[in-house]
Amino acid sequence: MALNIADLFEHAVDAAPDNRALLVGERYISYGELEADANRLAHHLTAQGIGAGDHVGLYAKNSIEHVIALLAILKVRAVAVNVNYRYVAGELDYIFDNADLKGLVLDRTYAPLVAEVAPKHELLKTFVVLPDPLEPDDASDISAFGGVMIADAMAGQSSERDFGARSADDLHIIYTGGTTGFPKGVMWRHEDFWRVLGGGIDFMTGEPLSEFDQSEQAKQDGRMTTFPLSPLMHGGAQASLLMHLFAGHLTVLEPKFDPVRTWEIIDATGAQMMFMTGDAMARPLIEAFEAGNFSGQTLFAIASSAAVFSPSLKARWMEKFPNAIFTDSIGSSETGFQGTGLQDKSALSTDGPVVGIGPSTVVIGDDGTILDPATDVGKIGRTARGGNVPVGYYKDPEKSAKTFVEIDGTRYSIPGDFARLEEGNRMTLLGRGSNCINTGGEKVYPEEVEMAIKAHPGVYDSLVVGLPDEKWGQTVAAVVQPKEGGTVELEDLRTFLRDHLSGYKLPRVLTLVDEIPRNATGKAQYPKAKEMALAENIRLDDAGANA
Repeated sequence: MALNIADLFEHAVDAAPDNRALLVGERYISYGELEADANRLAHHLTAQGIGAGDHVGLYAKNSIEHVIALLAILKVRAVAVNVNYRYVAGELDYIFDNADLKGLVLDRTYAPLVAEVAPKHELLKTFVVLPDPLEPDDASDISAFGGVMIADAMAGQSSERDFGARSADDLHIIYTGGTTGFPKGVMWRHEDFWRVLGGGIDFMTGEPLSEFDQSEQAKQDGRMTTFPLSPLMHGGAQASLLMHLFAGHLTVLEPKFDPVRTWEIIDATGAQMMFMTGDAMARPLIEAFEAGNFSGQTLFAIASSAAVFSPSLKARWMEKFPNAIFTDSIGSSETGFQGTGLQDKSALSTDGPVVGIGPSTVVIGDDGTILDPATDVGKIGRTARGGNVPVGYYKDPEKSAKTFVEIDGTRYSIPGDFARLEEGNRMTLLGRGSNCINTGGEKVYPEEVEMAIKAHPGVYDSLVVGLPDEKWGQTVAAVVQPKEGGTVELEDLRTFLRDHLSGYKLPRVLTLVDEIPRNATGKAQYPKAKEMALAENIRLDDAGANA
């Protein structure tokens, strides 16, 4: 046996084959049924020449078939490549080429785009087509690229698990969201991925698990119902799914985020754990809860990661769910989890998520040395993780050399996030260094300003960017989506923020927009926000600009 993702899933199957594994819509599938279908599709992939090390794209919304395909790819030691289903033709062309796809699993509704792009890629020969979970009657032509419906691909195939031995060194690739450039494929060894993203290390204690610890949980009574709200095309949601499959839990998936339906599902299933992506999900969810007639009180763990969950929203959630545990987790595709913090209503930070420093996580100062959490409290540096870290970026040795760095004999992943050391072996995440604004020599981290802005009663959502400024080098610009029917004035916003922020952090530029640019999971699209701010804005006079 190896510490391989496919093996870890199979351990859970062997431990409790009758446990319910997935719920999508009204359809349940057990661990044994999921295993059998994944084996059938895996045998089809083998017959098509897909094997160890081959790259197969997953271009699909959340569905049971999506999970079957993911597991099938892993079972034959191929590499599953997550493809953003919002991509247009040019972006698909890039990912097909960059990832060297040999196979593709796609929702049928995307067939016209695939028919346009696939012929440009000689390596890409195998296509498995899934019924679209939102458009089940879609009949798009799949013959142009030789697509086979998943039911036909599995028909007549063996449901037996008769695959060869796998390795902990097999690669698993997660493509980043590409919010600041082209997506990059982060290459993980299976064991390392499991350790830092799949529950192979206890996130709270830092203790490593052994191979069968999670599957042993599957035999116990009272398995949990978990509900990750994000699309599986993003690494965080995929990791959440796999972590709970390893332990025999029931995972609820939805093909499209709908706040009202989310509460209906929670009440119908008694879900205990919910995973969301910051304010972009937290705000519409709490508004739907407050406006509706839901209970939601089965939730005992409400977790946010990958985006800002602002204090003003947290307070509203905590008021409605006084018995739930709230956590902020920080990390990235390049590091896995770097820290998790339990949130207390009496001590919500206005600077950023405050988390305990996770196992193998360090903060690196400007001089390249590792800061001491005990003696360097208050200092700011880049977060990094040692231990189980990725191999590098696929086909990008230059970027790999910049991100994965050896310090004093230890290899660290340093994706560029900044944090401030706090008392009690904790840190406050300040944001991505590439987004840091330098105004008059002072550093401003956009996330801190965004959280303060979103506490304003007239603001629905906001992003903060730096714009060129002749006097200050850069100036702080706020892109704001007002609440429905409302408006926001620059001077009023600055007056409100003075109780929360230093003068140099106050925005001097305001752009009002109908909708803040975010991707499917709520992650900020800063380049687009900057375009909006440059195109149209309201500016403060130079007098008193940085006061």
